This record gives sequence, C-alpha cells and structure tokens, in this order.
Amino acid sequence: MSLSLHQASVSLFTQILGGLSGVLHKAEAHATDKKIDPSVLLQSRLFPDMFALTRQVQIAADFAKGCAARLAGVDVPAYEDNEASFGDLQARIAKTLAFIQSLPAADIEAGADRSIVLRPGTPKEQTLLGSAYLLHYTLPHFFFHTTTAYDILRHNGVEVGKKDFVGSF
Repeated sequence: MSLSLHQASVSLFTQILGGLSGVLHKAEAHATDKKIDPSVLLQSRLFPDMFALTRQVQIAADFAKGCAARLAGVDVPAYEDNEASFGDLQARIAKTLAFIQSLPAADIEAGADRSIVLRPGTPKEQTLLGSAYLLHYTLPHFFFHTTTAYDILRHNGVEVGKKDFVGSF
C-alpha cells in the first residue's frame, strides 16, 4: 500500500497541530500556576531575530491551511494574524483543522501533479509539483515553526515532552 498525499498532509497536519494545541493548553496552565502574565510567554522568542511564540503558531497554521488548499485546488483562506491570547491561538488552530479536514481527500490526491507557484517574499517565482511542494517545501517549514513554538515554551519552563509535541495519531 502506498502513502497517499492526504495522509502525508492533512492527517499529519491534524496530528501535529493537535499536539501544538495540547502544548498551548499546558503553557496557559503554566502561566496561571506560576502567576506569569500570559503575554510574556506569547511574546517569548528563542533569540532576538526570531519570531515570537504567537507568530510561530500563526505561521504553522498558515503552512497547513495553505498547503491543503493548494493541493486541493481551492483558495487559501485569509486569516488576520491578530491573535493576542492562548484562546485566540487555540481558535486559529481549530479553524485551521476544520478547514483542512473539510477538503475531500480525492481533491488533495489530485494535487500531486498540480503546479504550485511559490512567491515567498521575493520577486522570483518558483513552481513545484504538488508532491514536491508538500514534501520539500511545506513539511520542513511546518515542522520548523511547530518545533520552534514547542522549544520556546520548553525553554520557558513549561513541562512538555516529546509525547506532547507528537500528539495523538
């Protein structure tokens, strides 16, 4: 049996975003228990030139919804990037999960050979087939941002481990 594009995208995004949601719940509880202003954790970063936790979560959700939409051949929904609390980040993850899970698996599969045009902040465009876009562009970026969000919280004393990151599957 071969691995489907849907399994390698939507199923994986669902698992890891679920883990990220759990990590954020633990972070919120940690802030409450330790009497830390939640904005301290939300604005924490590993190094001054890196994005803060809130932005890491936003970008991870963007990669999941953007990839699933492009593979399925539908418009990528626009999010405002105005999250300011753990509840807001949870809502963004939930909205992302609802969107990607609403896409028919057959539409995702049809995206394997679809041309995906990337314009990642540069004037130069890059075109990839859907399968390469998922495996060589989206997944590395998605895992970078979810891992960085986890690392920010772990660095700040939130008691999370690998099982929290991996989530349920």
